[in-house]
Order: sequence, then C-alpha cells, then structure tokens
Amino acid sequence: MTLVTATKRSAQRTPRAAGGPDRPLRDRGAWFLVLPALIPILVLSVGPLLYGILLAFTDSQSGRTQPTRWIGGLNFQDLLHDTLFWESFRIGLVWAVGVTVPQFLLALGLALLLGQDLRLRWLARALAIIPWAMPEVVVGIMWRLVYNPDAGVLTETLHDLGLGGGHDWLSGLGTALPAVIVVGVWAGMPQTTVALLAGLQNTPRELHEAAAVDGAGAWRRFRTVTWPALRPVALAITALNLIWNFNSFALVYVLTGGGPGGRTRLPMLFAYEEAFRYGQFGYAAAMGCVMVAVISVLLALFLVGRLRGGDDA
Repeated sequence: MTLVTATKRSAQRTPRAAGGPDRPLRDRGAWFLVLPALIPILVLSVGPLLYGILLAFTDSQSGRTQPTRWIGGLNFQDLLHDTLFWESFRIGLVWAVGVTVPQFLLALGLALLLGQDLRLRWLARALAIIPWAMPEVVVGIMWRLVYNPDAGVLTETLHDLGLGGGHDWLSGLGTALPAVIVVGVWAGMPQTTVALLAGLQNTPRELHEAAAVDGAGAWRRFRTVTWPALRPVALAITALNLIWNFNSFALVYVLTGGGPGGRTRLPMLFAYEEAFRYGQFGYAAAMGCVMVAVISVLLALFLVGRLRGGDDA
C-alpha cells in the first residue's frame, strides 16, 4: 500500500513540476536575462531596419520644406529603370565573388600550412591574423600608400625589377577594381584562415594516420578525410564572407571613393551617395531594401543547404 501511494503521489507531482505555477516565473527570469543583449539589437538593428523600409515608400529628401509624402512603390519603379544602380549591383557581385573565392583558396592553403607541426608555429599564427585586427580605414590608408604612383612600395618594387613604374593603380579604369579586390582578399583572409584552422583541428588525427597506413597520399587524405570534416565550416564561412563582402563600404570608400568613373562604385557606396550627397533619403532607402532582399535570399539558400547537409548526414 505504501509503494502504491508513493507512486501515485509522484505521478501527480510530475506534471506540476514540468509545467506548474513556477514555470511562468522561470520564463520571466529567462527573458530578464536576455533583455540586456536583446534591447541593443532591437534599438540599433531592428528599429533602423524597419524605419528604413518605411522610408523607402516616401519621398523623403534633405532640406525639404514640405512634409514627407507617402508615394507607395514609386521609388522601386524608378530603381527598375536606374541603369547606374544595376551597374553598381553588377560591380558589387563581381567584387563579392572576386574577393570571396581567392580569399577562401588562399586561406585554405594557409590553414593547412599552419596546421602542420612547424617550428615557431605560434608566431606564424599570430602574424597571420594581423590584418584582421586592423580597422578597414587603416587598411585602406596603408594600401593607398602601397599603390601610390610616385613613391609607393609597389611602384618602387616594379621599378627596381625593370618592369616599369609610376602607374596609378587606383585611378586606372582597368586596374582600379582588381587592385581593390587584392586589398579585400588580403584584409579578409585571416578570419577565413582562423575558421578553417579550427575546423582542421577538430579532425581526428587517427583518421589521417589510418589513411597513411593504407597508402593514401596527401591529396587523397585531403579529399577523403580532411575535406568531408571541413566542408560544413567551409560552407558557413564562404556564405558569410560573400554576404560581408557584398556589404563592404569603408574599405572601398577609403581606397577609391567609388571611382574612377564608377568602376568601383558598390551598391552601398551608391546608396550612400544618393542619401548624403544628393539628399534622396527615400530613394536610397529603397536601394537598401533591395540589398536586404538579396542578402535574405543568400541567407535562405545557405540555411537550406545547411539543412539538407544535416539531413544527408
């Protein structure tokens, strides 16, 4: 009788413990702990985003004496026929892909090298992340000095090698975008290297040793052991790099300001000029909405790929 009574009492207490009157208190306590991190996100990210979307449907301009009017989708209709914006969009895609692909390949090679048991490996790893610690404005100023046509490091090196010199790399119509892409690759490679190096260190060493015992060469070990373990990290960092590079502003703004002749005018630079040079806040907000939509599509594709990859695993 005692055992049966105790079993009934425990059965009666179990639902109360799982979802009893104490659970709302726990939920309120959890929300209270999350608020310090949630409030800055709502105020500094979600709020301006919603305001920008609202602004895209108005004719807001700087110095306007008349009240701002609601114009519906007129700004978006104008964007459809704005060849300069779509040209900047094309340049942005070329920039994003042109930076992301070499960035990943070079970072993969560097991560494989730094993952080896080398002397002074700690020093090499510290030096590899120096560009990551530098602000983009400082990187842009430094590379402007490197590309200086009169006394830049690149000009002096080419002159000493007998390959000519004095070329203004950042002002040439055919060299400005490739020169800026080189800087973007150099500046963003450390974070990709760190992510890939972390993925390499999570690969069990026993698998490499077993493959080596079976007679597998370096390339086969990379293809059958290293890459399958590294693929989730590689997919994540590549997708994030593509989004970050497409949203670049400060680095290109310091290097070229969008010139020459708009050859390096990324979508962010175009929207910035429309808003703060020409005062077309509503039109610039519409550009921002288009870029947010593109980034959302990229994120959706990334998440779908991650989910499918998890299902296959």
